[in-house]
Amino acid sequence: MRLSVQTDYALRTLMYLAANDGHHSITEIARQYGISKNHMMKVAQRLVAEGFVDSVRGRSGGLLLNQPADAINVGKVVRRFEDTGNFVECFDKASNGCVITPVCGLRHILADSVEAFMRHLDGFTVADLIGGNVRFQSAWDQ
Repeated sequence: MRLSVQTDYALRTLMYLAANDGHHSITEIARQYGISKNHMMKVAQRLVAEGFVDSVRGRSGGLLLNQPADAINVGKVVRRFEDTGNFVECFDKASNGCVITPVCGLRHILADSVEAFMRHLDGFTVADLIGGNVRFQSAWDQ
């Protein structure tokens, strides 16, 4: 299983905001991670729309977490950014064209695996991902 780039950038953005108090611009976050500002803008818009961050306009504006990092569940973020409902073709009854679906056990095994993966992520918050601000912030001090 591979998470999308958008999910990866969303988690990184949340981690950055959790480790650095105050408002932070999209440009700043993109520069720190060495990623495209355009990609970061799309991710930021989605994070705002999903309610994980607030966006403050103006000269001293930027992005900031709208709740403490220990209240933002990693599983919830991944569920909002990933479409795990159609992990493989047979998960979607409307578009499934696989001829072995009626006799195949793979769908159930995969569904259980995806659910186990998501349950595991549910056990973590953004605060867990940064492992203490000092250690996380030192990644940019080099």
